[in-house]
Amino acid sequence: MKKHEIIEKNVGLMALFMVLAVSIGGLVQIVPLFFQDVVNTPVEGMKPYTALQLEGRDIYIREGCVGCHSQMIRPFRAETERYGHYSVAGESVWDHPFLWGSKRTGPDLARVGGRYSDDWHRAHLYNPRNVVPESKMPAYPWLVENTLDGKHTAAKLRAMQTLGVPYSDEDVAGAQAAVKGKTEMDAVVAYLQVLGTSLKNKR
Repeated sequence: MKKHEIIEKNVGLMALFMVLAVSIGGLVQIVPLFFQDVVNTPVEGMKPYTALQLEGRDIYIREGCVGCHSQMIRPFRAETERYGHYSVAGESVWDHPFLWGSKRTGPDLARVGGRYSDDWHRAHLYNPRNVVPESKMPAYPWLVENTLDGKHTAAKLRAMQTLGVPYSDEDVAGAQAAVKGKTEMDAVVAYLQVLGTSLKNKR
């Protein structure tokens, strides 16, 4: 019996070789990315999220926004004409976890920063149909009522420090004061308003 016939007739052996082939192929594609500057270097002039923006990002995750909004513009004309410059890896090096997403029940938000006013975002989050009558997005009125106490904000910044985000000790020390008394709405709007602005400012 030929060797390939032995493999083809043994399901366990075939599965093992398939896993090995896929693993090697994946590693060959992924590992080199860890050593490319374009992947690991922040966009020129990019700053870490402020304490308030970081809290807003956590609320954005908590409320499941990434389930309906992607944050990655593909390099296709249809994408760039609608949303702006395609996303680059350097914009996301300090994002933990990444929020690129893949589903677009709502529009991509990678370049939403500065596109609308703070008041527009507040009205939209409070009740989307107030500004977009046909919107399917749920309302988030509790964001106005919930107030941040900043009790864990410094710990969040410290955790980001350990992951390589360049927060200073002063940033960490002032984190609680920076967010205390702000509403969750303030935080989410602050986060949305910074999305994509690093690359916009660079250009």
